[in-house]
Amino acid sequence: MDAVTNVFQTIQIASVIQARLEATAPWGLTHEGNAKDGDGSHSVRSPSTFAHFGILISGNCWISVDGLPDAIPLSDGDCFLFSPGSRYTVRDHPRTGAQNFCSVATKNGSQLIKHGGGGAPTTIVYGWFRFCATSLKPLARLLPPLILVKADQPQTLALRTTMTMLASGMAKPALGSELVVQRLADILFVECLRAHIESRSGACNTGLLRAFFDRNIGVALKSMHAEVGAPWTVETLAAACGMSRSAFALRFKEMVGETPLEYLTNWRMQKAAALLQKGDKKVVDVARIVGYDSDATFSKAFKRVMHMAPRGFRRSLGTFIPRSAARHKAPDSRGECQPCKGQCQ
Repeated sequence: MDAVTNVFQTIQIASVIQARLEATAPWGLTHEGNAKDGDGSHSVRSPSTFAHFGILISGNCWISVDGLPDAIPLSDGDCFLFSPGSRYTVRDHPRTGAQNFCSVATKNGSQLIKHGGGGAPTTIVYGWFRFCATSLKPLARLLPPLILVKADQPQTLALRTTMTMLASGMAKPALGSELVVQRLADILFVECLRAHIESRSGACNTGLLRAFFDRNIGVALKSMHAEVGAPWTVETLAAACGMSRSAFALRFKEMVGETPLEYLTNWRMQKAAALLQKGDKKVVDVARIVGYDSDATFSKAFKRVMHMAPRGFRRSLGTFIPRSAARHKAPDSRGECQPCKGQCQ
């Protein structure tokens, strides 16, 4: 769990947007998703940098997600989180047609979205997290396409409370509102992930989460995360797990999808990116923290993984959208939601 928390700490939410969907049957909305795989090379405005979350306030609906075989029914109090890039549809019935979210974008800065044919009502408090591009790879590794927290789960109360506070902070700006919204967005995201992990659902037995909870490979991951700058080798990591070098390397690659040293390098660069983003350390100090004695060697590794040099990465941080509760305006003449230019979903 310490290693999972360590990953959480490097994931940066750049902004949060929230709206209230009041839908009446028949209704359906689709997010087309994105085919990219979250390798850290995306533009900061890429659609794949958004994760959608929500809570069903009243009524009923169905969710269909690419990669899951069946539509899932939701009822009052259920919470959900879609990972960045997920393609999904929310609607009143599995056979109802759906239109794109951008086609129902709010007007004049309103946070209220009304949609549907006038029948049975459903209300969902919706939101969108936008993540810094460097967070996409760990997100892709950790998150399943859908995290669903049912109303009867103990964690739902914390999610509802946090979402209510977030909605209040965004609806009535006051002194310090932006800071409060930032902190609540972080809390809400972590609460969703914590609820998912504590549920021990089948989705926790895949990908990186499965490796974190493995009694052998989990030890190696915890070791790398606890001492990111240590001179780890395959041999020392295998010894920490009590495994032979060959058996460890084979099992690690099978569970994580890359070799131990590839994972170590990628984790070091993720940690370095988070340190560079904070901006209170020199590049040479960041290099030393993540295990590099040579600034040149660190810069070469960082550029290979993050697709730009450390100093260029630090300069590029000025292009990120501020962490604020941005509001959407009506679609422009090209049908793009303003001000996000069609990237709100």
